[in-house]
Amino acid sequence: MASSSNNFHFHNSSSSDDDFFDQYIDAQIDNLCDGIEDLIPTERKKRTYVERNREEGHEQLCKDYFNDNPTFTENLFRRRFRMNKPLFLRIVNRLAAEVPYFQPKKDATFRNGISPLQQCTAAIRQLAYGAAADSVDEYVRIGETTTRKCLEHFVVAIVDLFGTEYLRRPTTEDLERLLFYGEQRGFPGMVGSIDCMHWKWKNCPTAWKGMYSRGTEKPTIVLEAVASQDLWIWHAFFGAPGTSNDLNVLAQSPVFNDIIYGRAPQVNYYVNGREYNLSYYLTDGIYPEWATFVKSIQRPQHPKHRLFAEHQESARKDVERAFGVLQSRFAMIKNPCRFLSKGKIAYIMRACLILHNMIVEDERYSYTLYDKEEFEQDEIHTFSVEMPTNLEGLGDGHTRIRDRQAHHQLKEDLIENIWTTFGNE
Repeated sequence: MASSSNNFHFHNSSSSDDDFFDQYIDAQIDNLCDGIEDLIPTERKKRTYVERNREEGHEQLCKDYFNDNPTFTENLFRRRFRMNKPLFLRIVNRLAAEVPYFQPKKDATFRNGISPLQQCTAAIRQLAYGAAADSVDEYVRIGETTTRKCLEHFVVAIVDLFGTEYLRRPTTEDLERLLFYGEQRGFPGMVGSIDCMHWKWKNCPTAWKGMYSRGTEKPTIVLEAVASQDLWIWHAFFGAPGTSNDLNVLAQSPVFNDIIYGRAPQVNYYVNGREYNLSYYLTDGIYPEWATFVKSIQRPQHPKHRLFAEHQESARKDVERAFGVLQSRFAMIKNPCRFLSKGKIAYIMRACLILHNMIVEDERYSYTLYDKEEFEQDEIHTFSVEMPTNLEGLGDGHTRIRDRQAHHQLKEDLIENIWTTFGNE
């Protein structure tokens, strides 16, 4: 073996050989680093600091929207923030009081940090316009990374603080109002309509694309929702792969868990003189013939059937309208999702649903077809709602829901009821 080969064994090398070896390694590293630096653009070799003057951004934001005499009117605020100013300020104040991330802070030089107004404005603008994280930099004066963090903390805070109230099961008062409105439309016992919506997932991991894509279509995630006439979303189940149809999603959904386990309120109503004790949803043709679903009639021939189909399809559009309004308010849901984490995507969807219901509550009586006073003044109802006192129905919930005979009987009674109520029109 040649003697030069021992130069790379440190335990047998002399001190002069060690010095030579160190010099050789240092020279190789220097040459390698020089070659890498030549490949890096000059402007990226050193991270530049951008002074965004965040205090001026806060002052400008207040002058534009939040001062006593703002530059932009209430209508422009409503269009750009998707909600009225009092509701937005209520959200900002709640987050600033209970979420540490949104509380006002000072840095080491006692300089004010980013204000809660700036943070919430940056998050709302991303949800409302579906824009990139750095699109609010010039106005709100927040960098791209900070803007993305604002959005992530904002949606988590919305779900934690408002989710219990605005993604709740219908209470007794809610059910009475829904049953009243359903009866006015010719569907006693109806508490809403159910359907599914697909949200495109642009950055779906390659390993999951086969599960979330249908053929050559883009990957999607499914949202199942129940909506009422005032566009309030009472039930939301999100996360099923895009290859699932409405029946597959229904098999995974907890929409009927309360009925199955005996926790649902007891509902009693009359249709065409016959008593029923199970409320129902309006659906399209893909759903099964269950006692909790009422579908339209395909190719109706009889005048009664045609009238029923018109009213059923008109009322069933409530959930379609809710999806359309939800996507119009929050373009991030309408556009393909750019997030990689499915957990973050779920938080964004839930936060948008909660904000949607908050806006509906704030503006409900400005566009609903029925007056609240009319419901309160109607002291005599043809229906009743009682909270369950025991679990006597436990075990037979599946049988009650899947009763096809009850489905056909209810449908026939509804056809007669609508013909009696609206036939002369």
